[in-house]
Amino acid sequence: MNEFSIDGIILLMGFFLLSGVLMTKLTSRAGVPALVLFMILGMVLGSDVSGLIYFSDAHLAQTIGIVALIIILFEGGLQTEWKNVRPVLGGASVLATVGVIMTAAVVAIAAHYVLGLGWLESFLLGSIVGSTDAAAVFSVMSGQNIKSKMSSTLEMESGSNDPMAMFLTVAFIEWLTLPNFSIGNLIVNFFVQMGLGLVLGLGLGYLASIWMNKIKLDASGLYAVLSMGFAIAIYAVTSSLGGSGLLAVYVAGILIGTRELNHSHAIFRFHEGFAWLMQLIMFVILGLLVFPKELANLDLIWKGLVLSFILMFVARPIAVFLCTMFFKYTFKEKLFLSWAGLRGAVPIVLATFPLLAGVPDPYLYFNMIFFMVITSALLQGSTISNVARWLGLEAPATPKRIHQLELISMDKANAEMLEVEISANSPFLDQKVQTLGLPKETVISAIIREGKLVMPTGRTKLQAEDVLFILAAKEQVPKVKLVLADENGFE
Repeated sequence: MNEFSIDGIILLMGFFLLSGVLMTKLTSRAGVPALVLFMILGMVLGSDVSGLIYFSDAHLAQTIGIVALIIILFEGGLQTEWKNVRPVLGGASVLATVGVIMTAAVVAIAAHYVLGLGWLESFLLGSIVGSTDAAAVFSVMSGQNIKSKMSSTLEMESGSNDPMAMFLTVAFIEWLTLPNFSIGNLIVNFFVQMGLGLVLGLGLGYLASIWMNKIKLDASGLYAVLSMGFAIAIYAVTSSLGGSGLLAVYVAGILIGTRELNHSHAIFRFHEGFAWLMQLIMFVILGLLVFPKELANLDLIWKGLVLSFILMFVARPIAVFLCTMFFKYTFKEKLFLSWAGLRGAVPIVLATFPLLAGVPDPYLYFNMIFFMVITSALLQGSTISNVARWLGLEAPATPKRIHQLELISMDKANAEMLEVEISANSPFLDQKVQTLGLPKETVISAIIREGKLVMPTGRTKLQAEDVLFILAAKEQVPKVKLVLADENGFE
């Protein structure tokens, strides 16, 4: 990397943050996934275009990528609604395991004939690109009104299929580089990694949720930092014991997200912003690692287009239709799942593994994977909402989940503030505040309507998109959520 003064580094950091936020606004309007512009930003800042930054440290890029994935997967788990995930758990789990293997196998067969690679090298490339990407899926799906069954399946699959792709990638690298490689050990390692990842994710996640409620900290913001520390620790402990750290982090995030937490509003908002920051850093770093001159190769372009076409229109649909044949998905739903299998940062991070493992011609894997990811993100990511509309899988705008807002210090006040948004199809529309049936020691302290503050009385009628701020005693919070269960998806 070029030498910069301290002021220059600070200026560059500010530029990254400001441009990242502006890009998310631009991409939401244009329908282009933010990851594409982040990677393009990295490529522009790199040595081949502007020459501002020279970066070729694959080990550092891999480390940053894995840390970012920990934060992104944990945040994805926190935001996952167990009530929505439970009905699709079987189908999503099969897609996250068997689906990755099927996708990798089809891409490997294509790579063998298109690129002329040996079978092991072809399966290595297929394994790298075999999984959908959590960062891409979470960021794209968050802005879409798509039926809960579809969004939950995709989010659950993308959050849990990274361990399988990483396992296959490492396995084929070892097969290529280690003379005493054993398939028997490979099978045993698979069950050990997945089993430990699941068990430790549940166990450590449960312990973390207890600690987060028991410990008394001076500032509410520290609870968000504490949760991030737990996420990183869960990954490290699980990986050091031979389990899948990424699976453990995602499972722990889901479990913690279903628990009643003190300072949950601060924790959720912190991780939402921090996950976006890690996405920005990760995609820019991966963009810096690419040399555009190497991509501007006609042979690479046409072969990359062929493999991208096979991935999107052959490998992914085969995996989806076969893996969901025993689950209750309609033909249109299977079509949508086939199209929405976005590739993103995970394949690019995995593509750095051959660079560090001494595999012959490692940049072929990296450049080909990068090309396939860009193609997938541009074509699939920008058309997801249109495809959902075409297939009739759009859903009405859904209200945000109930948030608990801290009153100065939750440790000193025996009360909580709940934030509830009224949907357009709510049973409470045109209903008076005094008839909602809220428990005692509960009051609607304010309503935000069309950006303006409304001070409610008992006769105030609720309207669509009203945001209610409900002040309740701590012991009444579960009862308030029970009353508003249908409105906000709580049981």
